[in-house]
Amino acid sequence: MDKIELKATLAVDDAGTITGNAWPFGSADTAGDLITKGAFNVAVSNMPMLFNHNPSDLIGTWDEVKETPDALVVKGQLHMDQPRARAVHGMIKGGLVSGLSIGFRTKAATKQGRGRVISALDLYEVSVVRDPAHPRARITSAKQFDSAAAIASALNRAAAHLKPKE
Repeated sequence: MDKIELKATLAVDDAGTITGNAWPFGSADTAGDLITKGAFNVAVSNMPMLFNHNPSDLIGTWDEVKETPDALVVKGQLHMDQPRARAVHGMIKGGLVSGLSIGFRTKAATKQGRGRVISALDLYEVSVVRDPAHPRARITSAKQFDSAAAIASALNRAAAHLKPKE
């Protein structure tokens, strides 16, 4: 049986919509593996969003998976009607979990140094994780949303204290 490998920046809003870079191009992960642009073949539609690569811990669905010049970008939805998805949402918002990691099967690779250059793979799942194999595979929107919400709150408080000129 072939081994499914796990490797992956991430953002979440209050409704549970998540976006992120599942694999940044141009640098290797902690194992020394580098995945090239054009390597990704999405093996399933409505890609599973798992927590820590646990197939029994389905927390959402990725409905957009695409390569950009910089990264494999994913966008999906946490299943907010499920208690586990709401718990993971809280962990992301609280900064306890901030990474993405991919589960895939290698189709073509060459050895390079201590790692590999992977030029073809089948992608099966993208997981929300605490410690991704790729140091730049992180959740981004939760922090951006929190900053925007804090700014909006400060502006609203300031506006409430302003008195109209008569």
